[in-house]
Amino acid sequence: MKKKLNVGLIGYGFMGRTHSNAYSQVNHFFDVPYEPVLQVVCGLEENVAKDFAEQWGYKSYTTDWHKVIEDDNIDQVDICVPNNMHAEIAIAAAKAGKNIICEKPLALNAAQAETMVDAIEKAGVPNLVSFNYRRVPAVTLAKMLIDEGRLGKIFHYRANFLQDWTISANVPQGGMATWRLDVKAAGSGVTGDLLAHCIDTAMWHNGQIDSVCAMTETFVKKRMHVETGKVEDVGIDDACTFICRFGNESLGNFESTRYARGHKSLYTFEINGEKASIAWDLHDLHRLSYFDHSDESIVRGWRSVHVTDGDMPYMDKWWVPGLQIGYEHTFVHQIADFLENLAEGKPASPSFREALATQYVCDAVLASAKDKEWKTVKKA
Repeated sequence: MKKKLNVGLIGYGFMGRTHSNAYSQVNHFFDVPYEPVLQVVCGLEENVAKDFAEQWGYKSYTTDWHKVIEDDNIDQVDICVPNNMHAEIAIAAAKAGKNIICEKPLALNAAQAETMVDAIEKAGVPNLVSFNYRRVPAVTLAKMLIDEGRLGKIFHYRANFLQDWTISANVPQGGMATWRLDVKAAGSGVTGDLLAHCIDTAMWHNGQIDSVCAMTETFVKKRMHVETGKVEDVGIDDACTFICRFGNESLGNFESTRYARGHKSLYTFEINGEKASIAWDLHDLHRLSYFDHSDESIVRGWRSVHVTDGDMPYMDKWWVPGLQIGYEHTFVHQIADFLENLAEGKPASPSFREALATQYVCDAVLASAKDKEWKTVKKA
């Protein structure tokens, strides 16, 4: 008999849907000890919250997130709201003894993230930050190959995350649809929204980032704000490029922008080691490119590994070899891993403290771009 785990979701946007789908699907494919029960969803607009609850099977809805925290029947709080609301909700949930899953980035900045980590660790509650790309099977396989030493000493890690949806100056800032362009709600632009994913994955693969040197640009300086109706200064970064040095002495090169015409959501990484290299592309997420220098010279070259066999990460839970899975499955994997760790009394990963490490890198990147100098990254 599986234990019931009553879930309260705060936020019903894009991320709210991905998390709700994961809770709904996890028991269909993974033999985990818990059965998530969708108890309540919270959102700003009552009619939208009501429709969301009906569509996804939540038993109730509310427009007051405090009620979710105060409900003794709720075991787990899932935070899918804009970044400026993460801290207050997470700290309250920790004090109430709830399990917590929070969307990324953890906070507006590292100082705020530190208060969240302090509250979480003081309360001793299970916690996870939703850096879901770790749980793409091909990305997890890359981690396995690195940990097995197949690449040898790492020399280079390069990653980019490119989009093109804010090029028009007519795109507003603020409000429910475009809060990511409002510095008060988001904290930063592509650095916290996109590069945070790249940074988390990079440090998971390759260890701590020690120092960074960055530049950023805001191409459209003023935009109409949805809430005020006025044209206001834009405070977020539209584009960011930085180089870095990892603790293992390898070099990193990262780029992100929302001004790469033709790219809707291109996330790639490549890692070069003394023995082998690996590369991955979100647009072809079920494949891992692999180059092994030990191959005979007459057949040496990049191979495309189709990550669908049952002995590959997560794939024994899905279909037969050759049939791929997609983006939404990363969230199912995330919930499955969280519930398994919960049952075993083990910490989930990435934890709030691991997300703080990513926040320290983001802060150092923004500070470097502002001051036009190298910055040392604080250790979490």
